[in-house]
Amino acid sequence: MLKSIGIAVLALLVATSWYTYVQSEKEEARLKQKVENLQYDPNTEQEAREIKKKIIGMEGERIFMGILLTFLSAGLIGIVFATLILPMLADKVSVAIYASDEKAEIDPLHLARVKMAQGEWDDAIEAFNLASQKNPDDRMPWIEIAKIQRQNLENPPAAIATLQQAIENHEWQEDDMAFLMFRLSEIYEEDFQDHDTAGAILSQIIELFPDTRHSANARTKTRQWGLA
Repeated sequence: MLKSIGIAVLALLVATSWYTYVQSEKEEARLKQKVENLQYDPNTEQEAREIKKKIIGMEGERIFMGILLTFLSAGLIGIVFATLILPMLADKVSVAIYASDEKAEIDPLHLARVKMAQGEWDDAIEAFNLASQKNPDDRMPWIEIAKIQRQNLENPPAAIATLQQAIENHEWQEDDMAFLMFRLSEIYEEDFQDHDTAGAILSQIIELFPDTRHSANARTKTRQWGLA
């Protein structure tokens, strides 16, 4: 709104200045014609000289005003182009690209990052869901969704539901499964102080992945949280 008002004020200033410039040009032409009529008459020779001086002053003023108007007009055109025309053209190009039969494929992960940067958490979650559908073996979208729900939306129960859904509905590689389970145990322990559930998940990790770094990390967590 303020941007539009500023452009309107500048446009009015430029239009008024151009009108004044044109009127000045007309007045100068009128005075020159008057000089032509007066300068050959001895009775009006002095008046003609005075008018000539006035014309010289007007010419200087018009030159200065012409330079100023050139800069003002160029500035107005640049501002209008940058603030109004360019965004409109960009929108039209975007619509043309995405509405064409050969649509450019949008990377859901990139879109999700953009939405996160804009603080549009629900849209970011939707984009991460699309990313998980596109690449079911990637644990990262599930982790990011749970992180948004826990930290940005302050909804740890939703984060728990997301991680449980990811664990139960997909056959993960060992590292991915352990990572998801560790995140789930952390929420129970840190957000709800549910030591029993957190400890049960860590015990599950030890049983599922014996003699691995995951079981060793689970034992370390158990001691750190005082669950041993």
